[in-house]
Amino acid sequence: MEMINAIGRRKAAIARVYLTKGEGKIVVNGKDYKEYFPQRHIQANLVVPFQTVEIDNIYDIKVNVCGGGYKGQAEAIRMAVSRALVKMNEEFRKPLKSQKFLTRDARVVERKKYGKPKARKSFQFSKR
Repeated sequence: MEMINAIGRRKAAIARVYLTKGEGKIVVNGKDYKEYFPQRHIQANLVVPFQTVEIDNIYDIKVNVCGGGYKGQAEAIRMAVSRALVKMNEEFRKPLKSQKFLTRDARVVERKKYGKPKARKSFQFSKR
């Protein structure tokens, strides 16, 4: 099996994932994923696509991720891993799609409008 690559996006984060045959190592920006993402609930986001399709410790993942915060980066990686698994085996599409791992979450921060301190917040209204 050759290398399979995929891209995932969430908010301002972009993740490029490279999937190869191996023993289940996940490397994010040159570090182990447990070192890069210290929170356990964020670490779980990265391995949940493998648990969904019930294949563990078969593939090595190398990830380049940039932009956004740690939560957006983790969800971008989750989407990219799911896309790579579908490229590898089309039968994985149905369980991953039912978990909504293949759907791009398009919610982003609303832009600031002129005449307002934030996107929707207004200055205090004075009647007189």
